[in-house]
Amino acid sequence: MFTTAWTASPQRPAEGFTPNRSREGFWRQSLRQTVRVTAAGDRLRVRLSHAYGASPLRIAGATVARTAAGAAVEPGSLRRLAFQGADDVVVPAGGSAVSDPVPLRMKAGQSLTVTLHFDAVTGPATFHAQAFTTGYRGAGDRVEDVTGDGFDESDESWYFLTAVEVDAGRGDAVALFGDSLTDGFGSTPDADRRWSDALARCTGRPVLNAGIGGNLLLNDSAWYGERGVHRLARDVLDHPGVDTLVVLQGLNDIGFSETGEQPTYHPAPVVEAGELIDGYRSLIRQARARGVRVIGSTLLPFGGSDHWGEHAAKVSHEVNEWIRCAGEWDAVVDLRRALADPADPDRLHPAYDFGDHLHPNDAGYAVMAEAVAELL
Repeated sequence: MFTTAWTASPQRPAEGFTPNRSREGFWRQSLRQTVRVTAAGDRLRVRLSHAYGASPLRIAGATVARTAAGAAVEPGSLRRLAFQGADDVVVPAGGSAVSDPVPLRMKAGQSLTVTLHFDAVTGPATFHAQAFTTGYRGAGDRVEDVTGDGFDESDESWYFLTAVEVDAGRGDAVALFGDSLTDGFGSTPDADRRWSDALARCTGRPVLNAGIGGNLLLNDSAWYGERGVHRLARDVLDHPGVDTLVVLQGLNDIGFSETGEQPTYHPAPVVEAGELIDGYRSLIRQARARGVRVIGSTLLPFGGSDHWGEHAAKVSHEVNEWIRCAGEWDAVVDLRRALADPADPDRLHPAYDFGDHLHPNDAGYAVMAEAVAELL
């Protein structure tokens, strides 16, 4: 039984928050990407997305291997991937591809390196903007390069790769769904300190991260992905092995209208609590139709941030009261209360504040994971 052990939600090519190659794409290059799997197994397969491609994508070769350090891989662990028995695959515009299973023993929490070679122009690349993990690229066909010496460029986005599935014999994966708070903004890069990583460590269960920085529950954005109510099926429910969904979303819907610092989402609509509640109900219905348990999370405190203002304060309090008291979720985790400053509950506790009064740091993400773990 294959269970999803790692995910990244696909996004349209865009400038994003940090420099990336999504608009330019790749040509006669190899791309090496490292991910941390959250389930153990003896076989695995990878999923690739060309959801936002305008022309067919040719992948001339692909490998997986256990990660050593940087772009290097563990000697003896490298395996070539096949797609319906072939070493190469052409993915149609708007389509996806899944590799054939390959034997490779992985432990939960171990890092896997996936290498893709492009011998033809890819065009703009479907990607995940904020990986908080270094990825590498180098000229030519380097899919079987063990040392990693030929990978001389890097950035912190994932391209085309959207899932790793492990033959784990279990179906108890937890999916975290939301925005940059789930994606891991504020966590230490290359350290796997997102709250999805912390939750996997403290529960021993597979955990999927379906966060997108800047994502909104109710509206689409060029940089920040499709609205949450539309992308839930693709980014969570269609993945094998998911039995629990944790929703932490809505802060951007409330806060973008308070800030002038979001040029890609301006003017932002002024959203009321009732609209967000309707969105949450849509997520709940979709998940329950697939037999998935749904945990609702209160919005974290964000007083003092660029998202804060009189209207945002009012709506966030109304939304959090509904999440706590409506009885429409299978369970509720009060992350606002867990991370609030006792001296000012509308603000993040200083010990948990990344520094922008909006995102937690590593310690804050660990607290979030511990709070959810009590409900699993």
